Amino acid sequence: MKRFRPLSPRSWFRSDSAGVPTAPTRADAAIQMYHCSKSYLAGSFALRDVSLEFGRGEFAFLTGPSGAGKTTLLELLFGAEHPSEGQIVVLGRNISRLGTAAVPRLRRRIGVVFQDFKLLPRLTVEENVALALDVLGTPRREARAKVFATLKQLGLQHRRYHHPLSLSGGEQQRVAIARALVNEPEILLADEPTGNLDADLTLEIMDLVVSTALRGTTVLVATHALSLVDRYAKRAVRLEAGRVTEDHRPVGGAA
Repeated sequence: MKRFRPLSPRSWFRSDSAGVPTAPTRADAAIQMYHCSKSYLAGSFALRDVSLEFGRGEFAFLTGPSGAGKTTLLELLFGAEHPSEGQIVVLGRNISRLGTAAVPRLRRRIGVVFQDFKLLPRLTVEENVALALDVLGTPRREARAKVFATLKQLGLQHRRYHHPLSLSGGEQQRVAIARALVNEPEILLADEPTGNLDADLTLEIMDLVVSTALRGTTVLVATHALSLVDRYAKRAVRLEAGRVTEDHRPVGGAA
């Protein structure tokens, strides 16, 4: 596997009119991370000096052992956490420079599949999935049609009036995936999206997730399942102790 070699610091940054270093942006880049570190306690790093770039429509796996920093990296991209050092540009916006009102607007362009689902128990499956469209102001009739179509893709249309606690773990996982995909996001971040699914359903869901990249969505999937990495032959970024130790691209450089 190829070893990741970050560019020199001078090539990653330019200065604004005040002389403050700013991250350069590229039209074909969906995500750019520049020497990012995240520390929750002094001297202890969840991520350390991570520099990565992901193009629009690119699919990549994030791999590594538990505690390697995969979830932290995804949280930084979603704006749930902020880097202790470095800069992050997502869809042309520097997250560190966004105002309070701008962060929710950026998040509307990002679909997220959380490891613990984060479904609202008092809402039905249909209502949970529709939340992603409600924040966009999608007309009710159009939203219901989109929700039904997405649930049908995932084999859950017959469960749309049920509540999450009446579903199996695998069904809840699929609802979380439906919610992340229903608004056709520009970026999809998935943290162990197949962790509660059986082998056959895992491949069905992964085929669906991979296909979103073919439609132009940038997809990052954090996973422990190296069998999936081997099967789909996509870019694989390995993290260990918060550092990027490998950045492997398939032969020919395919996304």
